[in-house]
Amino acid sequence: MSDKDEESTDDRRDSLPLFEIDWDRAEIRNAIDSITRGSYWANGPYVDEFERSLEKSLGVDHAVVCNSGTTALVAALEACGVGPGDEVVVPSFTFISTANAVVSVGAKPVFADIEPERYGLDPDSVEAAVTDDTAAILPVHYAGRACRIHDLTAIADRHGLTLVEDAAEAQGARAGGEYVGTVGDVGMLSFCQNKIVATGEGGAVVTDDDDVTERVQLLRSHGRVSGDYFSSTGGGEYTTLGSNYRMPDVVAAIGVGQLDRIETLIDRRRSVAHRYTERLSTVDGVAPPADAAGDERHVYQLYTVRFEPWVDRDAVAAHLSAHDVASKVYFDPVHLSTYYRQEHSCEPGTLPVTEDLSARVLSLPMHPNLSEAAVDHVVRTVDAALAGQR
Repeated sequence: MSDKDEESTDDRRDSLPLFEIDWDRAEIRNAIDSITRGSYWANGPYVDEFERSLEKSLGVDHAVVCNSGTTALVAALEACGVGPGDEVVVPSFTFISTANAVVSVGAKPVFADIEPERYGLDPDSVEAAVTDDTAAILPVHYAGRACRIHDLTAIADRHGLTLVEDAAEAQGARAGGEYVGTVGDVGMLSFCQNKIVATGEGGAVVTDDDDVTERVQLLRSHGRVSGDYFSSTGGGEYTTLGSNYRMPDVVAAIGVGQLDRIETLIDRRRSVAHRYTERLSTVDGVAPPADAAGDERHVYQLYTVRFEPWVDRDAVAAHLSAHDVASKVYFDPVHLSTYYRQEHSCEPGTLPVTEDLSARVLSLPMHPNLSEAAVDHVVRTVDAALAGQR
C-alpha cells in the first residue's frame, strides 16, 4: 500500500474490520494492461506469468492456476485418481470446501481429530482412521502455520497413500525448511480475498508430478488437449471429461502484483502478530497462537486466540462487535454441519479435541497494515470483555 495515501485506514474510521486487502499500483497497472489488451481475458500472458512466478516462489516444477481454491482441490484429487469407492482422511476443523471437494469427486471424507497446538490433523487419529479403502490424506495448514505434515507424510508413505495438502491459508509458511504445499504429492493454494496473496477468488495446484499436472490442465479446461480455443481454427480435441476451472487473465494479473510482494506482506503480518502476542501475554483467560520456531515459519493468515474453558467466547465476540471490532469464528466442526450429519451420519462426540477447541477459539482482526494502535485497542477490548467474566 506504499503508493496510496499514507493515512492508515484504522485512523479514517472507527470500526476495525476482520481484514483489509493490501494492494499497490502494480496490481492496478497489471489489471489495466490485461483489460486494455482487448483480448485473452479468459486466459492469457498473465496466467502464464503467474504460474511461472508461483513455481519459482515455491521451488516446484508445476503450478496450474484455477478460478478458486475449491476447484483447484477438486482437480488435484481427481488428477491423483481419487474417486468413487475411496476414502480420504480429512479434518473437521476446516472450511467446508475441504470435505466437499472429496464428495465432489465421488469419494468419502473420513473425519479425524486435530492436535491442540497447530490445529492440524493429529497423526495418531489419522493412523486410526486408515482403512483398506483409504486412498488419500488431506491435511489443512490452519491459519498460516504448518500442521505436523512430515508425520502425516510418513503415515501416507507407510500405507501407500496419496497426500494432498490444503495450503489455502498458509502460502509462504515453512515446515522443516520446506514450503507447505510442496511436502506431499500435490498442494492447493487459495487466493481468496483474505489470503496471503489475494486476487478476490482463485487457486492453484502445485506439484512436481508431470502426470498430475497434465491431468489438472485437462480438467481445468473441459478436457481439451489442443491449444487455446480462441486462437485456433477448430473446436479442439477433447480426451476426457473436464470442466471450466480457468482463471481469467485479469485475475492472474492481480496475482502477479501480489506475489511480487509476498515476503513484505508476510513480514508485516508477522509484525502485527508479534504485537498481538506481546500485548495478550498479560491478559488472563486467553492464549495467543504459538509462533513457529527454527526452520518453520508461521505467516499468520489468521490470528486465532483460544479462551480458557470458563470464558463465554460468544459473549467476548459480542462485546467486540459492540465496540466496532470485528471477530469471527471461522470454523464450526464440519462433521456437525447439517449436511454431513444427515448425509454421512456424523455425530457429536466423535472428535473431542475438534469439538472442544472449535468452541473456544476466535479470530481477531489481521492484515498486513494493521497499526500498533489498532492492535492495542483490540487487546484492550478483549481484556475488558474478559474482565466482566472473571
